Amino acid sequence: MSFLLNMLLLLAFLAFAAKRLLIYLHALQQDDYNSERLFAWIRRHQVVDRKLSAGLLGLIVLSLILPGVFVAVLMISGFSATAYLDSDPRTRSKKKLVLTARAKRIYFPALGIALLLGLIALFEGHIVSWILLVQGIPLMLVLSNKLNEPFEKKVQKKFYDEAVAKLGEIKPRIIGITGSYGKTSVKHILGHILKASAPTLITPGSVNTVMGITRIIREQMEPNTKYFVVEMGAYGPGSIARLCALTPPDAAIIIAIGQAHYERFKTLDTVAAAKFELAQDTLSRGGHVTVHEQTLGFEASRKIYEAHKDHFTIVGEAAASDLVISSVTQTKDGLIVEITWKGQDYTLKAPLYGVQHGGNIALAFACAAELGLAPEDIIMALARCPQITHRLEVKPFGEDGLLIDDAFNSNPKGFAAALELLPVLKREGGRTILITPGMVELGDAHDAEHTTIGELAAKTCDIVLAVSAERIPTFVSAYRAGAPEGQLLTFASFKDAEAWLGANRKPEDVVLIENDLPDLYERIPKL
Repeated sequence: MSFLLNMLLLLAFLAFAAKRLLIYLHALQQDDYNSERLFAWIRRHQVVDRKLSAGLLGLIVLSLILPGVFVAVLMISGFSATAYLDSDPRTRSKKKLVLTARAKRIYFPALGIALLLGLIALFEGHIVSWILLVQGIPLMLVLSNKLNEPFEKKVQKKFYDEAVAKLGEIKPRIIGITGSYGKTSVKHILGHILKASAPTLITPGSVNTVMGITRIIREQMEPNTKYFVVEMGAYGPGSIARLCALTPPDAAIIIAIGQAHYERFKTLDTVAAAKFELAQDTLSRGGHVTVHEQTLGFEASRKIYEAHKDHFTIVGEAAASDLVISSVTQTKDGLIVEITWKGQDYTLKAPLYGVQHGGNIALAFACAAELGLAPEDIIMALARCPQITHRLEVKPFGEDGLLIDDAFNSNPKGFAAALELLPVLKREGGRTILITPGMVELGDAHDAEHTTIGELAAKTCDIVLAVSAERIPTFVSAYRAGAPEGQLLTFASFKDAEAWLGANRKPEDVVLIENDLPDLYERIPKL
């Protein structure tokens, strides 16, 4: 081949590699730049190149009868066409790829690796080499990620040390919150209560990792901050202990031990041990721990509680609880929670939706009271508590309809609470419509939990729009069995389901959006 054709072939391959690397980088970024989880995602969903590789395999046969120049032109065309047709995750994704400084430090060296290997393939001269490069794109990204680790650790250490120093200067009272679900909701409720009494910072959204919290401290903590409410996520044993090293808690709330993220932990006992790392660290500093009674049903948690009873507040329905929840009532205007605390009965009202928030409100009340706030002040703050974005957030939909936005929820208890809310809010002459792709990370409980939810949906939903229904066959069958007159439609994506809704919704309909899955689960690239 001529020098010109060689250069065109190399440039075409680089254009392909540049676009394909973005696709895999998008997945890597959504999984916190964890290479092992990237490989697991590729393996689980078979996200490997098929189309271009098949074309190149065909060219091996054609190269036996066609002149080399024609084969080169076909290869250039194949690489160029694939680069053009591949989706760009920076613009065509739910959660778009953001080329942060870290992402760039991974992406551009990976592209350099592609250039180097492309040059080798060019001089080697066999189509098989190009096929191997096409299949090896994710390996180039992982290699770059590995090479970047020493520098990344250095950068992170600098930011981490700055955050620790800032905490040491300001000395806020730190409240750590964890649980299999409900963390973000309890954080927002407690944060709202504390803000009514003193300057308070809460970690925004679902930020619950070491570097995410580090960034919030460095960028948002003011010198007069009295309370810092921190959501703590557990991705395995030791995760919460590392978060406590950064933000040593003076108080803690542990909400629930459940099936969420079951795939990562394998057993509920392991989940309990991981979550109660927060209790251990808080107790070691003389702090106080507020827990729901359900969390003490495991050996690891019970052992810690038995050794430190005086430093625990138990919230629950049992009469022996320190804070007793007598009743939780859902009305069209919000929740009414009747509790008994230190021998006194209180009625808590909050403009929130979903009966599971009854326990969340009670936990926030108990923790705030232990921090020294007067019950009357807590009650006043709760009455003005704003809804929590994308977590059973009820808002107008058109002139007469309602939208229940529960897009960030993915646990059985919350899903059930959302379904039970539908009859409460149903309008005269309207229908109840559910849009959902189901839940994720339930492990072996996936089918059973979706059967239960499908049975409940059959009692509360007139229409179900199931997204990626092949993921949730037991939900589909349970709904159809329980609601033979109901309507269940399947869609490949949320976008398609929303298009149907836009064309078919009636003014009085109440629509529940339950768990909008990230691209890692819904928009699997077809390469």
